[in-house]
Amino acid sequence: MVEHTRTLDFKIAFAIGLGTMIAAGIFSLSGTAVAEIGSSAVIAFVIAAVIAGITAAAYSEFASIYSENGGGYLFTSRTFEDRQLLTYGIGMSLFLGYTGTTAFYLSTMDEWFFRFIIPEGLHWLPHGTTAVAAAVLLGTLNARGTEESGTFQLLVSGAKVAVLFAFIGGAFAFRGPSTAVGNFTAQFSTDVLGILEISALAFITFFGFSAIAASAGEIIEPRKTVPRAIAASIVSVTILYALVIVAMTNSTVPPEIIAREGETAMGEVAAGFLGPFGRSLIVAGAIFSMVSASNASILAASSIGSLMGRQGQAPRAFSRIHTRFNTPFWSVTAATGAIVALVVTFIMLFPGEGGFLPINLGLTVLTGFATFNLLLPLAVVNGALIYHRRLYPDIERGFRVPGVPIVPVIGIIANIGLITNLPMVGVGTGIGLTAILVVAYVVWGGGQEIEELVQRVDTPQQAASGQGTANGSGDDDDQFRILVPVARPSNAPSYVRLAEVLGTGHNGSPLIEVVTVTEIPEQTPHETMAEIATERVEDIESALAEKELSADYTVEGRTCRDVAFAILQAAREDSADLIVMGYPEENEEITTKVEYTAPCDVVFASGLTDDPISQINIGAGGGPHHLAAANLVRNMGEQGYSVNVISVDPAGEGTSEDPAATVSELSGVPDMHVYNVSAASIAEGLVSKSKEEGGVLMIGASRDRRLRRWVFGSTPDSVIKRAKLDEVPVLVYASSTSVPERIEDYLFPIYRYLLKLRNRSQTSTDQSTAES
Repeated sequence: MVEHTRTLDFKIAFAIGLGTMIAAGIFSLSGTAVAEIGSSAVIAFVIAAVIAGITAAAYSEFASIYSENGGGYLFTSRTFEDRQLLTYGIGMSLFLGYTGTTAFYLSTMDEWFFRFIIPEGLHWLPHGTTAVAAAVLLGTLNARGTEESGTFQLLVSGAKVAVLFAFIGGAFAFRGPSTAVGNFTAQFSTDVLGILEISALAFITFFGFSAIAASAGEIIEPRKTVPRAIAASIVSVTILYALVIVAMTNSTVPPEIIAREGETAMGEVAAGFLGPFGRSLIVAGAIFSMVSASNASILAASSIGSLMGRQGQAPRAFSRIHTRFNTPFWSVTAATGAIVALVVTFIMLFPGEGGFLPINLGLTVLTGFATFNLLLPLAVVNGALIYHRRLYPDIERGFRVPGVPIVPVIGIIANIGLITNLPMVGVGTGIGLTAILVVAYVVWGGGQEIEELVQRVDTPQQAASGQGTANGSGDDDDQFRILVPVARPSNAPSYVRLAEVLGTGHNGSPLIEVVTVTEIPEQTPHETMAEIATERVEDIESALAEKELSADYTVEGRTCRDVAFAILQAAREDSADLIVMGYPEENEEITTKVEYTAPCDVVFASGLTDDPISQINIGAGGGPHHLAAANLVRNMGEQGYSVNVISVDPAGEGTSEDPAATVSELSGVPDMHVYNVSAASIAEGLVSKSKEEGGVLMIGASRDRRLRRWVFGSTPDSVIKRAKLDEVPVLVYASSTSVPERIEDYLFPIYRYLLKLRNRSQTSTDQSTAES
């Protein structure tokens, strides 16, 4: 089954929290904070840490109950199960908060790049350029695997902690311990409002604890590891922040320069302590910090997007786990796209000053936007803890927050209080965008949860055939897995035989997984159809047992409101390598949906009989679907099946294909024959020759089918219609395609059209030359 594998231990979970917290807050806000309120910046950071710690306790308790990905969205969904609008609002707000936080981190990193790294000759580049590039690179990293990104997080977090210790040590060595402490104590401010404003801005730096909880589904022993990692990261970061503020107050750089430098002031301060080397060290540490914090936030955002997709509150593709990378690929892609959009909007199009339009947003407003979208859900999570305690008093809790309900109420008040101290433009932008997305959700209406849409049916654990078992799975994970959806029990034996033939040559005997889907109407409980589904499974088992098949197979039943979705979900869960199914003539939508979105290659069968397959006919052609079909035919030919390659010269519609590519792909087949035939159309030539030679006809889906009202393409659909008249079995092969390949499919008809024009032009030129 394709699902998340727990690969992150305590040290990586701790690094996720540490790496998210030690980021733009310490490297950019520290300079602004010291310039405005001096040593009282420590008080501001401690206030932010305490408020974060209260909510972190609620997160820890929830994470000790629900050890899945999703963080605050998961917790509110499990608490307020019937309040879809509320849970959607929390999920979307957190998604915007994480992506906004990442945009803030990377935009701050961009400022450091422009200030210290990028040569002045390249300062014509728009601010935000490196932020966009970094977002794409980090998105790619997270899309390829959480274990890789977790190890990366550990290494980078360790590097930047070492940089901070070097910075702190340099300050104490430069001033001496007693002088450093004296300078620090002499610069306290009594500006209460300023302290609260800095606390509101600094809160974003402590939100890393939620990144740990949001990734609980990836963490080993999450009920124990998550609370420990959250507590350890908050305490560690608070101590580090305090020491950095002490170092900043001992700077040799005048306060007015620190204020002017703003986000990059720490680099100038380090130069005063440690010289040019110190500046370079802090610049490297700052970039490490922004990158690792962004990495953790992308991981958390994609986890929330994945859960929202699974619960029907986001596009269902967000919940799909990539069969190769084992990550929520589309959710990561969406998070990366949102980050890029935020950077472009707040930094490139509408910067804080000097933009082309009078609208001024910039980094400070982006901070307010991101923090608002984090604080509001945190207030709801604190309230959810109180309600959850009353709703489920007997549920096992690995960790319990002391002082409930008083402590969560304090958390609610504190979170709302911080919101009132954020930049109002950022808060307004956050409210506006969230409101737009909530209205869009209301208009859409949401989708059904996957668990509600499709469910497995328990069936008897009896032997099916050979080594197969009903409703089970093979012991060898390396077996070539073929999923065979069956609607009519009487068709099961012929399709299992076909699957066995198609699976020859792949890691020994294939494992054939037969699934029957019982469609249920909307609003009908799955339980009402479970008995019917079970009976269908038993009928299929009986039909297969009567034929005494030698194949290794399993049988399972599912109830579902969408047959195509159930087939695709089974293929993803069971890591199918190939789907073999009939062409449902009465419902082409099933065929189309499976063909276009299957996670593996698909073979559609039409006109299949009980006769054993002895030889394969394949038409000459090109394109990814045809070549993939030829590869499968080659495997069969190498196992002893006779293969006929048919090249048709059509007198009417269609264009003849050179058989050379197909023959080359079938090299190594001992019993292969090539036939050149003439016919009125390609479909007629393929079918008539296949009927003459016997066996089944294999063809690939056309590449221009997406632009027409065809299922497989003009030629394959014509072949199926003609083959029904001549009673020739047809197999249509559709290979799975990635996004670039789908784009290529759309462009392919244009290429073919231009190629035809070129050939016609060349023919006309040759004729003119010959006549002259």
